[in-house]
Amino acid sequence: MYFALTDDQREFDAAVRGYLAERFDLAAVRGEFEDAVSAEPVGEGHPEALWKAAAEQGWPAVLVPEDHEGLGLGMVEAQVIARALGAGMVPGPWRGTVLAGEAIRLAGSDEQQADWLPRVASGEVVGALALRGSAPGTIPGVEYGRIAGVAVVRSGVGLALVERPGSYATPQRSYDGTTRLASLSVPDAGAVLPRASEAMIVELTARATVLVAADLVGIARESLSRTVAYDRERLQFGVPVGSFQAIKHALADLHVGVTMAEHAVLYAAYAVESGLAGRELAVAVAKAKAGDAALQSTAAMIQYHGGIGYTWEHETHFFYKRAKRLAGQFGDSDAQRQKIASLTLGPVSA
Repeated sequence: MYFALTDDQREFDAAVRGYLAERFDLAAVRGEFEDAVSAEPVGEGHPEALWKAAAEQGWPAVLVPEDHEGLGLGMVEAQVIARALGAGMVPGPWRGTVLAGEAIRLAGSDEQQADWLPRVASGEVVGALALRGSAPGTIPGVEYGRIAGVAVVRSGVGLALVERPGSYATPQRSYDGTTRLASLSVPDAGAVLPRASEAMIVELTARATVLVAADLVGIARESLSRTVAYDRERLQFGVPVGSFQAIKHALADLHVGVTMAEHAVLYAAYAVESGLAGRELAVAVAKAKAGDAALQSTAAMIQYHGGIGYTWEHETHFFYKRAKRLAGQFGDSDAQRQKIASLTLGPVSA
């Protein structure tokens, strides 16, 4: 069996990547990154012109059904966008908005869907998803919680919809300047999503995990590609350092690992969208491989760029910091491997 993107999906991938390369390069990312770590940040890490353009391209609408003014596509297309955003170090609330929409689509009432999904699809509203903690209470580490127009949060064993969560938000600093985090102190549970259940939360978590894993493999591939390109040009003793056996073999091993992670994420997206029986295992494998590939590739990027790779002026630390933050979301590689063992071998007795 040959498993890969279709021709249409490849064209979609090329369109997203081309648009980002033209409209929001690493120089633009640096501006957002340096504002995030400044003593007094002046922005929200949300490039509004880019967000407007993304909405025009339909990126927030990728998973919204057509009868709610969305594109009605699936997780494979969504992971294409997530991978491109990771490769470009692109800041902004795309993932949180898409996942808030998914929560409303899966668990919301007909009225909630009709009210919120068209606004998610158009980019009119920024969304946030918070599955850590529970409302009422304090929920830490919510991406773009301060600027979100709607957040979907855990509420006991269900989900609740909180309007204007920014009124409950306290900014949190992060070493990853390509995002903005907030702690939400939600005083009540908000409007309950009536179709929420433990099984629905598991499904939503799987979708969120796939999109994080896709971002990670985007980081992994781009950091590896940049390292290979640099080491083809950098000379030592009159020859490219990439020709040295130790470096050449290490980069080849990384290429194998990144390629395996890319295919694992693609398959996990397909498995989740198709409701395959083994989707939980596929997601765990994808996240484990994606986290490992991103951390290894970004660490190699720093090392194999030589002295310049350790400097603030070079972009290597953008990639490493984003990979480090995302690798722990929804369970790091060790946690995913424990899940893989449990799913395949069963519980291990003491």
